[in-house]
Amino acid sequence: MSRIIILMLMISTIALASDAEHAGTDIVQSTVNFLLFAGLIWYLVAEPAKNYFASRSQAIADEMKKVQDKLKETGALKKEALAKITDAEKFAEELAISSKKENKIINDNIITQCNVDLGILDKQQGVLMDFEQRKMIRSVVEDTLEEVLNKSSDSFDKEAMANVILKKVA
Repeated sequence: MSRIIILMLMISTIALASDAEHAGTDIVQSTVNFLLFAGLIWYLVAEPAKNYFASRSQAIADEMKKVQDKLKETGALKKEALAKITDAEKFAEELAISSKKENKIINDNIITQCNVDLGILDKQQGVLMDFEQRKMIRSVVEDTLEEVLNKSSDSFDKEAMANVILKKVA
């Protein structure tokens, strides 16, 4: 209903504004017509324009809020990442220290085991040398006895046998 009234006022404004009979200008009528026309335009356009600009402002504010939320979230993620990096650096330092300690322990164990093995090898070598000396003495004694027995001399006594053995051993 209000639109019909507005339409009629606009038509009347146009009708009143077209006064072609007067050669002069009537400032009062032109001003009233202009004010009526401006008022009608304001009445028709003001509310949609206000709504448009209000919705546009709200949309911009919503986008700004979303951007700020994303910025806060990104800041929180950055802090988390920095904390994780710090933890990883601490873990790396602890790992380096513990690996050095383990390396020293393993080296000490290897050196101890090598020393034990060397001691065992020395003992085995000593036993082997004693065995070889006995074997050599036994072979010298056997050779000497064979040599003495092969000489078929009847006058071979114990003293002569001992001298022969002593000469061979020395």
